[in-house]
Amino acid sequence: MNLSGFDIAALLLTFKLAAITTGILLLIGTPVAWWLANTRFKFKFIFEGLVALPLVLPPTVLGFYLLITLGPNGPLGQMMAWLGGPSLAFTFSGLVIGSVFYSMPFVIQPLQNAFSAIGKRPMEVAATLRASPLDRFFSVAMPLAKHGFLTAAVLGFAHTIGEFGVVLMIGGNIPGETQVLSIAIYDHVEALEYSQAHWLSGGLLLLSFLMLMIVYALNGRLNWGRT
Repeated sequence: MNLSGFDIAALLLTFKLAAITTGILLLIGTPVAWWLANTRFKFKFIFEGLVALPLVLPPTVLGFYLLITLGPNGPLGQMMAWLGGPSLAFTFSGLVIGSVFYSMPFVIQPLQNAFSAIGKRPMEVAATLRASPLDRFFSVAMPLAKHGFLTAAVLGFAHTIGEFGVVLMIGGNIPGETQVLSIAIYDHVEALEYSQAHWLSGGLLLLSFLMLMIVYALNGRLNWGRT
């Protein structure tokens, strides 16, 4: 294997970014998905459109507006300056914020579909047994939606690993700080270092395929268990 220290640092930074982003998205995406799956609010489609927007928006457009927002003259940048904190643009924290927005539909939509598939009947039965709303959610809804959580976690992690446009716009290309795997591959191609690009790209391809196989295999077992 012909990987430099910067390549290994980019690999570790990519996994760290994907793990933190997935964890944050599961925490904030679960209540959002539950609300979307159960609300009768007639303007629900507006929020569904906002969640799905990163699916159709060019990553550079999303990255550009996030850069403006996080920059020193943007609202979040000014708020951080007022609080005495560092600028978020071209930092790992900025990358996390951008990744959360960019990977949002890949976590919330599988959770929303899983919650919708549960239906109202199990929750109504639990309510007749005097289970509180919180107890019904953790004891009934979450176990029944476990395949949705698994799919959401794997898709969110895998999608974050493959980010390019958003992370380049927000984080730039600082080795050891904001240089993730996709940008390291781009650097190697620009320098005509195809051997290193092959190692990183092949590893990323294999990892993505393995993760998708795990999702499909586990979802298949869960479906067999229901029949």
